Amino acid sequence: MIFLGKARLFSFLVMSHFVVKFCIGGDVITSTEYIQDPGSITSSGGLYRMGFFSPNGSANRYVGIWYNNVPTYNVLWVANRDNPILDSSGVLTISDDGNLVIMNGKREILWSSNVSNSVTDAQAQLSDSGNLSLLKQSSNSSANNPETLWESFQDMTDSFLQKMKLSTNSGTNEKQALTSWKSPSDPSIGSFSASLDLRNIPELFIRNGSSLYWRSGPWNGNIFIGVPKMQSVYINGFNLVDDHEGKVYLTYSFAETSYLSYLLLKSNGDLVQPYLDQNSSSWGIVWSSRESHCDVYGQCGPFGICNANKSPICSCLRGFEPKNSEEWSRGNWSSGCIRKSLLQCNGTTNGSSTAGTKDGFLKLEMMKVPNSGIFYSTLEDECPGNCSINCSCVAYAYDPGVGCMFWIGDLIDLQKFSVGGTNLYVRLAHSELDDKGHLREIIAPIVIIGTLTVTIATWFARRKAKKRALKESMEKHLSSGETPSAMLGQNMSRVEFPEFVRYKIEELAAATGNFGENNKLGRGGFGPVYKGRLPNGQEIAIKRLSRASGQGHQEFMNEMVVICKVQHRNLVRLLGCCVEGDEKMLIYEFMPNKSLDTFLFDPLKRVHLDWRTRFNIVDGICRGLLYLHRDSRLKIIHRDLKASNILLDEELNPKISDFGMARIFGGNENQANTRRIVGTYGYMAPEYAMEGRFSEKSDVFSFGTLLLEIISGRQNTSFHEEDQCLSLLGLAWKLWNEDNGLALVDPNIPVTCFGMELLRCINVGLLCTQERAKDRPSISIVISMINSEIVDLPRPKQPAFTARRTTQDTDSSGQSQKTCSANDVTLTVLHGR
Repeated sequence: MIFLGKARLFSFLVMSHFVVKFCIGGDVITSTEYIQDPGSITSSGGLYRMGFFSPNGSANRYVGIWYNNVPTYNVLWVANRDNPILDSSGVLTISDDGNLVIMNGKREILWSSNVSNSVTDAQAQLSDSGNLSLLKQSSNSSANNPETLWESFQDMTDSFLQKMKLSTNSGTNEKQALTSWKSPSDPSIGSFSASLDLRNIPELFIRNGSSLYWRSGPWNGNIFIGVPKMQSVYINGFNLVDDHEGKVYLTYSFAETSYLSYLLLKSNGDLVQPYLDQNSSSWGIVWSSRESHCDVYGQCGPFGICNANKSPICSCLRGFEPKNSEEWSRGNWSSGCIRKSLLQCNGTTNGSSTAGTKDGFLKLEMMKVPNSGIFYSTLEDECPGNCSINCSCVAYAYDPGVGCMFWIGDLIDLQKFSVGGTNLYVRLAHSELDDKGHLREIIAPIVIIGTLTVTIATWFARRKAKKRALKESMEKHLSSGETPSAMLGQNMSRVEFPEFVRYKIEELAAATGNFGENNKLGRGGFGPVYKGRLPNGQEIAIKRLSRASGQGHQEFMNEMVVICKVQHRNLVRLLGCCVEGDEKMLIYEFMPNKSLDTFLFDPLKRVHLDWRTRFNIVDGICRGLLYLHRDSRLKIIHRDLKASNILLDEELNPKISDFGMARIFGGNENQANTRRIVGTYGYMAPEYAMEGRFSEKSDVFSFGTLLLEIISGRQNTSFHEEDQCLSLLGLAWKLWNEDNGLALVDPNIPVTCFGMELLRCINVGLLCTQERAKDRPSISIVISMINSEIVDLPRPKQPAFTARRTTQDTDSSGQSQKTCSANDVTLTVLHGR
């Protein structure tokens, strides 16, 4: 770039500032539209700013990115962190070879994006995600989708923002890591780094140089089990993704876009989560990796256990004693502990029999499991035996998302938690076992058998009485004018529902023309649904439980409990109920456009669903599921997501309905089992249909099927023998492998306009319907995928149910259902086994 004279440079900067501000929105840098200190640019939405800054206590100048319009800003990314500008002469521009560069007043390049291929038409853009991208407009890229040459998200400093990818390549061990500042006033690379470790099960490690400083514990599919607060704080939005090409990365996003928070690796090695308090406009800390001295790796040495609530914080496990008593007494615990008695394994020592002296296991509750475990995907019941028969196994633990964990050698980084954690079982010599505990092991089977016998007999006797009492209690509370909060039981918090109404059957009969056929909207699995109009003109939908059906009472109660506890724009709103005698009815807000299937599977009506409308429906369903899974007061699994259970308002906005089959999870629950399979064939995840296991990922499978239906306009259960594919999933997979994915799209959608977006959504649909639950993304990741917030999508594997034909929907009696229902609220019960 030719050096400009002062007068020419000044006039050029004034002109370029005018162009940047008024022509391109102030978020782009080119070779002619550059930033000179103290200038800056702002992302198009105004959330992020990039420009020149000096850290507190330093006169050096750097280029960085920070939150815009925040009183006390925190710098989130620094370009020239190891090469500061010593005065205010710096310029950020695009060089002749197309690289983004920082130059000082002498035109010396102090930092560069270092793209090797020379580019003539490059420009840099700051996005509303905080990512600075170097872009090239090539012949193979559209105006709205230029080629990305370099991005700041791939060149991390000390901050981990939403949609960033903290990645490790298992083949090359190449890592993208956070690196701390040297000090709060010096952004050059410090001694601490944070990265993913993939040696066994993925963990997050912080290292001081090459030494391990902190570890998160293994990833179990939802959380890092060594971070207790992750149970409540971090489960919303975090996801670990395997791209099946050797790269594994951690990413996250918050459902509330206005929530300003991120992860920061401080110069002292502490990983913290700052957040902006909107009320005080000041930054607070949600979580810190170092809340006590116990959070430093290996604080108490081998076989030492750290407990921050005790003094001293370090002690030896039962059956162990300090290796160096003198050092231990002075508070130097790094040497750890050694066993008091040798292990006997299976009753033998050095080949000689020592019958009756078999080793046992000490149970430690709420523990951070040690480092360097060996992991097997086996059943929980098999853990003790597998460890016991292996004389090298010194401890074991089990987590549902990880499986059995075994340890050989020293147990390092043991920590006792006050909440969360995992049960750890440590092998001890027979002489160290509690005699009373040993006796309990002998009599335990007898006690268990006797207890089970009494429990089973009592259960059958109480079952009928409990059902009768539940019904009487419900009628009693409703007749006294109490809201459903009185019926939620002692295990749920009491919540008032001021808008919930108890209707009289006379009111509902008048509103529906005495439940006349002209007002019948359709029939669900447990009875008809009617349209009604109240005296004030309000239109309502009434689901009437069939008196002839022996089913439905439990589902009726369940739906009242669930819907009254959740409120979201993409969930149908329950207005009230009616319980009189044998009559049980639920009253909902009326949806004038009925359910999605009445549009989607009708050749005449689906022409009204253009792609933008369909995409809005898909996004709304995602938002509703995210609320159920992560953001509501209860964690709810729907279990019957399908087109007929998506209602459409007057503007075709979607609302998820039918919570009769929904299950409420406890705070630490991620998966459950059932012997009663309920839902609809064609939408059930394989682990649920075949084994009764359900989780968030089973809802994701149903959503994936529904997404492919919305794209194609075809019902998953509508395939017949003349079709050459086994199901809609089979057709989608076949076309995808033939690089002909757009052939799946409904002919009413112009693929020339929305081709890339449609292919992205088909890819997401196939990812959601993977055979194994752990291969499916969470719903928060799905939202990021369909909205192109995650740019590179993993390649899908073959989805489930492509090797055999999908069965038509049947109700619990085995009778066929219509392939297109016309009801507002449907509910189908199926027995999948």
